[in-house]
Amino acid sequence: MLGGAGAGGRVRTGFDRLSADGYRLLSGQKVGIVTNPTGVTPDVRHIVDVMHADDRVNLVAVFGPEHGFRGTSQAGGGEGTSKDPATGLPVYDTYQVSGRPLADVFTKSGVDTVVFDIQDAGARFYTYIWTLYDCMEAAALAGKRFVVLDRPNPVTGRQATGPVLHEEFASFVGRKPISQQHGMTVAELAALYNGEFLARPVELSTVTMTGWRRSMYFDETGLPWVLPSPNMPTADTALVYPGTCMFEATNLSEGRGTTRPFELLGAEGPGSAWARAASAEGLPGVHFREAYFAPTFSKFSGKTVGGLQLHVHDRDAFDSVRTGIALLITAKRVYKDFAWRADNDIATLTGSDLVGTMIDAGASTDQVVAAWQRELDAFRAVRRRYLVYR
Repeated sequence: MLGGAGAGGRVRTGFDRLSADGYRLLSGQKVGIVTNPTGVTPDVRHIVDVMHADDRVNLVAVFGPEHGFRGTSQAGGGEGTSKDPATGLPVYDTYQVSGRPLADVFTKSGVDTVVFDIQDAGARFYTYIWTLYDCMEAAALAGKRFVVLDRPNPVTGRQATGPVLHEEFASFVGRKPISQQHGMTVAELAALYNGEFLARPVELSTVTMTGWRRSMYFDETGLPWVLPSPNMPTADTALVYPGTCMFEATNLSEGRGTTRPFELLGAEGPGSAWARAASAEGLPGVHFREAYFAPTFSKFSGKTVGGLQLHVHDRDAFDSVRTGIALLITAKRVYKDFAWRADNDIATLTGSDLVGTMIDAGASTDQVVAAWQRELDAFRAVRRRYLVYR
C-alpha cells in the first residue's frame, strides 16, 4: 500500500499520488483501468487521457461499469464494447459481467494489471462498489494484479449505519453483508473484500489519499465533483441517497427525471399532508418542504407529482437511512395507493425482508432501526479492522 499523511490543503487522490510517483507501481505492466467520468485530475482532465499521453505507463485497455466509461447510459445500462474515440483504446463493457466471463474479458484484453478508479457515493446499493468486487474476483481468476486508487467517501467515513445485507438477498446492488451506508472508501472496501469475502484473494495494492479525514464531506476536500451517474448530480444527492433510494422499491417517484433526484419524492396528488407528517417525526438535521414536480422520465413521466423535498440543514445530525425509513412509514400512512414494487425490490435494496415486513406490520421508525442493530454492530467490528484513515 502506497500511503502517507496529509499536510492540509486539498485532498490528494490515489491517482494524484500514483502519477506524482511516476507510475512506479505500474512499471513494466500492461495496464487496464476500470473507470468512468469521475476518474479525473484536480483540473478535471480524465485520467485515461492523462495516462495514455504519458510514456511512463503502458495503458492498453479501459473497462466501463454501469452507465459506461463516458457515462452516457441511464440506470441499468452500459455503453457496450467499443473503441474510445479520444485515445483509440479498446473499451470493454463490464456491466453485469462477473466471475469467469469477466476473467475472460481481462485475459482477452492482454492486461497484466487491472486498476480501479471510480468515485463512490457511500451506499451499499450504489453499484460501483460491486463492480469493484466483481473485478477483484475476476482478476484473481485470471491471475492479474489489482490496484485500487482511492477517492473520498463523499458523505464522510465516520460510521456505518443501516441494515446489513443477508446473503440470500445478494444481487448486483449488494453482493456481501455490509451495511446500507458503509462509511468506507473504495480502498478500504477492497481490503475488506479481500480479507473477508473473496474465496481466492487477489494480488492487491492500494494507493491511499493524503489530506482526507473521516469527518470530511466532499465539499471540504477541494476536489471537483463530477456526477458519478446521471441521477447523482451533486454531493447533496449523495447525502440523502442511502435513505431515499429505498423509494425505488415503491410506486412513488424517487425524483428521477428531475434536477433533484432522491431529494424530491412524491406521487400524483397533493403533497402537503406528507410534508406535515414527515415534519412531525422530528427527524434531526432535515426540514421537509411541500413540493410539486413533473418528471421528464421514469415514474409519472410528464405528470404533476405532489410530495416533498428534503432540505438538510445540519448534515452532522442528519441520518439518511433513519430518515428514509421514517419517510416510507409516513408515505404509507398518507398515500392510500402506496405500494411496494411487485419484484420485492425493498428486500433487495435493504438486504433482507426485515424493513418491508416491519413497515407493513405497522412498526415505528425506532422499532425498525432497533431491529438491525445487532447485525450492524457485528459489521462495525469487522469494518474497523480495515479502516486506513483515522
